[in-house]
Amino acid sequence: MSHLSVNGISLHLKVVGHGYPLVLMHGGPGADLYTLMSFRPLADIFTLIFYDHRCNGRSTGADVSTMTWENLTADADALRQVFGFGKWAVLGHSFGGNVALEYALRYPDSLSHLILVDTGGDHRWAQENASKVLKQRGFNPQIVDLTNRYFNGQIEPKEMFPALMKLGKAYNPHTTLKQAPHMIFYGLQSKLQPEAFIYSETHFLKGWTVMDRLGEIKVPTLIMAGRDDFIYLPEHQEELAALIPNTQLILIDNAGHNPHDEQTAVVINAVRKFLNGANPADS
Repeated sequence: MSHLSVNGISLHLKVVGHGYPLVLMHGGPGADLYTLMSFRPLADIFTLIFYDHRCNGRSTGADVSTMTWENLTADADALRQVFGFGKWAVLGHSFGGNVALEYALRYPDSLSHLILVDTGGDHRWAQENASKVLKQRGFNPQIVDLTNRYFNGQIEPKEMFPALMKLGKAYNPHTTLKQAPHMIFYGLQSKLQPEAFIYSETHFLKGWTVMDRLGEIKVPTLIMAGRDDFIYLPEHQEELAALIPNTQLILIDNAGHNPHDEQTAVVINAVRKFLNGANPADS
């Protein structure tokens, strides 16, 4: 199965493994499920549901204007229902973590655990702060300006891929030569959707925040982030952990925005330990 019809659209997905269900919500927006393939080793004891959000990757059938929190979270819960899971664990990275937070708030009875990886509860961290952080870290003025334009959607569709390449050192400051082939392999399979990214940054993500609602989340929550992330800094991770009840916080050394790529073993082990008590009867 590579596509599934829900809510009048076709979601691209990959399902691997056996065991308690864990759905993985990718970042971007405008990216796809291949950005999370470093989590695939968890398939030995979990059923992993990777999927592309509507208008992202290889999912089809919807205009970018339908990228709303209501639709994105409803799509995810429709997947849960199609697979017949009573509850599942939810993991969201970056923008996928924004979706995961909205999902936990809108469908509190549908998830058993929440895992947030380098994400935030307020989009101003990306739009207002990321370029300032890179300036403080000594990146050249061209990269600083690109970062500001990028996270405010002030690029043309054809600029998205070149921009990501130029920002590679900012996203992944600790990537080694040994890790590069893995990242290149899955990167070549990814399908970017620049229009989804630009629309999101200029429309529905602008001004988004759930910081005043985080106390409503009741499920056990794991927050993980690279200590050198330039988008969602450690102080924001600490803020999230303080506001979400029943939360564990892990800051990962020698990692940036994608610790699952740069420190894969650390991340995988943390998820295994966190979900160790997941009850198969809930799925």
